[in-house]
Amino acid sequence: MLFNSYIFILCYLPITCFVFFSLGKRSHYLAATWLTAASFLFYAWWSPDYVVLLLGSITFNYFFGRFIARRFDEGHAKANKIALASAVSANLLLLIYYKYTNLLVASANELFGTGFHIGAIVLPIGISFFTFTQIAFLVDASKGLAKEYRFIHYCMFVTYFPHLIAGPVLHHKEMMPQFSDKKTYRLNYDNLALGMTLFTFGLAKKLLLADNLSIYATPVFDAAAAGTKIGFLEAWGGSLSYALQIYFDFSGYTDMAIGLSQMFGVKLPINFYSPYKALNIIDFWRRWHITLSRFLRDYLYIPLGGNRKGKARRYLNLFMTMLLGGIWHGANWTFLAWGGLHGIYLIVNHAWQGLLTRLGWTQTGHGAYRLFCGAITFLSVVVAWVFFRAESIPAATKIVSGMLGKNGLGIPVKWLDERSGAINWLLDHGAYPSTNTLFAAGAESRMIALSLAICWLLPNTVDIFSDSAMGKARWWSWTTNKAWTMATVILGFFSFLSISGLSEFIYFQF
Repeated sequence: MLFNSYIFILCYLPITCFVFFSLGKRSHYLAATWLTAASFLFYAWWSPDYVVLLLGSITFNYFFGRFIARRFDEGHAKANKIALASAVSANLLLLIYYKYTNLLVASANELFGTGFHIGAIVLPIGISFFTFTQIAFLVDASKGLAKEYRFIHYCMFVTYFPHLIAGPVLHHKEMMPQFSDKKTYRLNYDNLALGMTLFTFGLAKKLLLADNLSIYATPVFDAAAAGTKIGFLEAWGGSLSYALQIYFDFSGYTDMAIGLSQMFGVKLPINFYSPYKALNIIDFWRRWHITLSRFLRDYLYIPLGGNRKGKARRYLNLFMTMLLGGIWHGANWTFLAWGGLHGIYLIVNHAWQGLLTRLGWTQTGHGAYRLFCGAITFLSVVVAWVFFRAESIPAATKIVSGMLGKNGLGIPVKWLDERSGAINWLLDHGAYPSTNTLFAAGAESRMIALSLAICWLLPNTVDIFSDSAMGKARWWSWTTNKAWTMATVILGFFSFLSISGLSEFIYFQF
């Protein structure tokens, strides 16, 4: 079931809320059971067959987690480690089977000239997220950090529908106390108003921005996959459109997830914080998919040794972490390339910061320097997104070649009607008139400019919806007044009218 669908907005959500708070007046256990059942229904809407898999995964990890926690309490360190390694391995094997078997078999056939064939393995939606969430629980249990073990609450923790399909990746210790809190089961109109507003903002980002940007990105990447040469404007238009599409798609999902959870009085962790305002790649990963970055840091980078074993080992750990983070996103070599690029970016970033420290250069706060750093960071991220989106490495290289100008610069015919000095100069120096329809010169340029302005110039939803609660209200901070209510209604109205067909979130495929 999609957040941006009529069935979810008009039926599922209001019924789930009404029954949950009605039951909450009588029994917290019944209310939790209802929300868990509703979350299973939410998952089953995509494929009822995989509900058994989800339930089996939950049951296995719940009992293994309790066993591991008891070994910790009893001081059996060796048994604790063996049980943890066994449980984590079982989770990873399940993930590898469903997510990577087809890729591994195809790669083996290509490499060794064999003809192994297996039937298509359908990837269960959200498997990466509910697997990582439960691995985090197992590790926390092994350290004595998981304190609450009511089975229905654990089921709700894993299946909780606002986060189930595309995150954020949750920690047992940050959610269980909320599920045990009496206030969670009482309807709070302030929570409802805040949650509905956040949900509406997220819906608008998805439908009015992300989906419209996809119109310009998809033809370029499809053409590259078909072997078409991509010109300079087409390459940059498609790449920027996709970079902005995934930005608003994921930002929109995050706002909707946090807003939905807020309606139930449960706070999800911040997962997105204006990443295109980052001044370096380190900062980018502190802003993009924050809970995944946290997971990779705590459960991969630090166990690999982090920065404790010298500079060379630190750089290797960074690269390996990002490489594995890349392949986590999908069974395609393009994701490995994307992760590898970000691993290289992080190594360069850390080395550069180390050099500045040794040189004692303190001008990093200068406006021109910050602008330069922001531009370099954004362009690096855009190039990496090409590999993330492309269907294959050759398709990605075709687009990158176009971005570097290797396929020439075609000037759209509509731009030639009113020739400027700049266009005449370009035509005199190798550019050529183009009737290529991959770059919608007027509409696409305006959409990219509008989207960049929103990313770079406007406050994000975290700032808008948290400042008032923190006593730092600004003129744009959210509050329950007529102006904000009217703005939300208008935004919701146009978003609601834009719902058409199936428009999945990009992160649903991971």
